[in-house]
Amino acid sequence: MNRLNLNHLHTFAQVIRQGSFSAAAEGLSLTQPAVSLHVRLLEQRLNLRLIERVGKRLKPTAAGLTLLEHIGRIDAVVEDALMELSSHAEGVAGQIAIGTGATACIHLLPPLLQALRQEFPDLDVRVSTGNTDGILKAVEENRLDLALVTLPAAGRSLVVTPLLEDEFVAIFSAGTDQLPESLTPSSLSEAPLVVFEAGSSTRLLINEWYLQAGLRIKPVMELGSIEAIKEMVAAGLGYSIVPRMAVAAEHHRRGLQVHSLDPPLSRTLGIALRQDKPLSKALRTVLDALQTLA
Repeated sequence: MNRLNLNHLHTFAQVIRQGSFSAAAEGLSLTQPAVSLHVRLLEQRLNLRLIERVGKRLKPTAAGLTLLEHIGRIDAVVEDALMELSSHAEGVAGQIAIGTGATACIHLLPPLLQALRQEFPDLDVRVSTGNTDGILKAVEENRLDLALVTLPAAGRSLVVTPLLEDEFVAIFSAGTDQLPESLTPSSLSEAPLVVFEAGSSTRLLINEWYLQAGLRIKPVMELGSIEAIKEMVAAGLGYSIVPRMAVAAEHHRRGLQVHSLDPPLSRTLGIALRQDKPLSKALRTVLDALQTLA
């Protein structure tokens, strides 16, 4: 009997997840005809129609939904098998995918990743950035092994563990003088604010800091990049409130002056994993390394 092809199953799941053959092809680094062929061969093997078009988006048929449920279990069994086999190998090897925000990616992870590469050359740690909701969804769907995100964070079948506290600070151009003696929401409310774009976890925390004082912010700029924010502030176009880790190193605060807020504001970064995630030797090594950041 011809057995199911695991690659075909993975391709089918990706098509449903992305909603189109072209998007799935891009995510899998395959051509669109190759993706179509995988799905067609799978349907021929099962003698079932698995996908139907609803409007402009592809959806699973009833049979496709049933298969998707089994694919999740199949992936878990395969991962369990690989984890057990890895225990027989010498050293630490394998690929671990981490999702996090841009600030942590730029200012927190590089030294850790460098140390891991030097100690475990066969360990391949890959990092992708995005918003918290998107990253957590990727962890739920097992497209990422773990997430390092701003708390609070929650998701179906996830376990979230606090890792470290990161203080927020106010940054101004190095040439700015006559700053208020105390940087409170009220004393800053009339100054031009350059801030993270709406919807991000960091922006929500900053909004709340002002709301606690009965104020709503009206930024002059809303940007998605911490480095872009720092450049705008250094150019004298406003002030900002950023995580301290973004200006901890001297070369990361060039052209800036950094001050504490009153009252203090901080965020908690935490690690999110699937509850049923097998802890391979490679994943355990990465988690242990992340714990050193605390």
